Amino acid sequence: MAFYKLLARYLAALGIIIAGAVVLHLVAQPRGLHITSAELAVESTVGYQSPPATLIRRAMPDDWTAVALPNAAIPQLALSQHADAEAPDTQVTWYRAVLPQPVSPADKGYLYIPRWKSDGTLAVYVNGELQYQSHANLQWNGSNRPLRIGFDVTEGAPPINAIVIRLQHLRGIGGALSSLWVGDFDQVGPAYMVRNLFQAELSYLTSAAFLASGVFSLLVWFRRRQERLYLLFFLMSAATFIRGLHNHLGLERLPFSDAWFGWLTVNSTMWMVAISHLFLITVLHVRASWITAVVGGATLVLGLATLPLFSAALDPTLTAPFAYAAAFVVCNLVGISSIRAAWRAQSMEGLVLAVWVLLTAYLGINDLMLQNNLISIEGYFILPFVQIALVFAFFHLVLAHYLGAIDAVENSNTLLAERLTAREAALLASHERLREIEQRELLLQERQRLTEDMHDGLGSSLIGALRMVERGRLDETELKQILQGCIDDLKLTIDSMEPVETDLLLLLGTLRFRLEPRLESTGIKLNWNVRDVPPVFWLDHRYALHILRVLQEAFTNIIKHADATEATVSTGVVAGDIVISVSDNGKGFDTAAPRAGRGLANQARRASAIRARLTVESGSEGTTLTLLLPIRQLAEDGVAG
Repeated sequence: MAFYKLLARYLAALGIIIAGAVVLHLVAQPRGLHITSAELAVESTVGYQSPPATLIRRAMPDDWTAVALPNAAIPQLALSQHADAEAPDTQVTWYRAVLPQPVSPADKGYLYIPRWKSDGTLAVYVNGELQYQSHANLQWNGSNRPLRIGFDVTEGAPPINAIVIRLQHLRGIGGALSSLWVGDFDQVGPAYMVRNLFQAELSYLTSAAFLASGVFSLLVWFRRRQERLYLLFFLMSAATFIRGLHNHLGLERLPFSDAWFGWLTVNSTMWMVAISHLFLITVLHVRASWITAVVGGATLVLGLATLPLFSAALDPTLTAPFAYAAAFVVCNLVGISSIRAAWRAQSMEGLVLAVWVLLTAYLGINDLMLQNNLISIEGYFILPFVQIALVFAFFHLVLAHYLGAIDAVENSNTLLAERLTAREAALLASHERLREIEQRELLLQERQRLTEDMHDGLGSSLIGALRMVERGRLDETELKQILQGCIDDLKLTIDSMEPVETDLLLLLGTLRFRLEPRLESTGIKLNWNVRDVPPVFWLDHRYALHILRVLQEAFTNIIKHADATEATVSTGVVAGDIVISVSDNGKGFDTAAPRAGRGLANQARRASAIRARLTVESGSEGTTLTLLLPIRQLAEDGVAG
């Protein structure tokens, strides 16, 4: 069903084009004086001669025959006619039309010739005077274009009573003339413009647009060399453009010879067939077969046989009927085989294109007959119109392929985005689970740390006090000190849980707030020489407790054992370390004593847990404890209780 819909679209497009052409042609029918009869005379010549400026009766042929217009002889091909390229066998075909009555050039200012044929030159005489002559190449001379020739309308110009047309061409071929029209611009101008549009301009515009899209396709192929379809599309557009050159060129002399122009335009027909075959097997994913070999061989043989590099090369103009016949056979072979392949592959686009290729071969019969004067030369060549539909068929296929590639990329991106979203969701879920596990572990570690710290600190002090009370060896003052120490220990544990956000001074300020009242109650003055220090990025509540424990132990020793009157806390920075010093003016102690060694060992253990260093200096003038904290280095080991 999809095939029929697609085929119906192309048929509808072609029908609209044909209907529009028919309507436009009917609306723009020429009017005025219609000349449908003339006298014909033929004379043999050698080579090409310039037309005379004025016709002299004695130089004109004597034998004239009445003929109806349009008039065209069936070509008689003789391959030996171009044996002498400098002086080929030619002939002059004369058409003389006497008007029923003289007309004024001011009233009927134009001569309209729908079509003429001559592998040579054209000259138009009015009242025996040369009015127009062709200046293009001899063979490719713009004969497909209609002519609208303006008469001499200068003051005193005589009335027009006779028109003579001189065609000089190769003997046996060429020499054909349509009926003639004489009228003003309103009578013949629209008809000329419409015929010129459909005979020449329309195919040119279409092939030029096709070539422009082909250049775009070539640029795409440069970036995607694996996509052979884009290259074939460009080659097809170039071959189509070359093939259509003879429809609209020729009014002016070409920049290259007839031989090379004929070789390009004649061989381009076979090139189009060959490229269509390669295009179809690419679309249908069919492997090259003997058909490919036949198509390639025929294209190569025809191209080499007519290549104008050798004196024995065949003239493309003379061999064109044979070349077109070969193209007809090969086109049938390509079309039928491609239709079968497309049907098996269920490729609707490929099937439509294959049908158009086959249809082109049969519609080309009309053009071949028109070219060889087997039908009225005032008819139209059909292939330029079929070419338009063929162009759209190729364009549709490549566009569908291009859009399909874009859709595939978009679908891949969508699928990739969906997979990425799903992966991100999975990672987020996994991250949340890991965070929950990590948080539970942190809570467990914090609970364990607090438990161990309270067991070793507060719990140990309370148990010791309880045993001393049970044994009756603890007086009220000692009990008060023990309980006060337990309270301070509990407060420090609570303070260590407060966020300090890398601010060591805030931590020390909290310690001062807790311990200064106790120091003053025992008669010890606190000197606070704390200065700004860099932020400690690794400082958190786990490490804060170790710092507080070390400093608390130092103050506890001052209160219990130093007999000091002053205690000083100071900070500074030395060699990348933050220095915290706690000193007193007490009696000092022996750092090597067993009891002192146990206390210092406990402080050193806590300092090591945060990668810090601890030094203690004691003498008769007092004791100084120094704690050196690294600014950058993180404590990587676990925190000991």
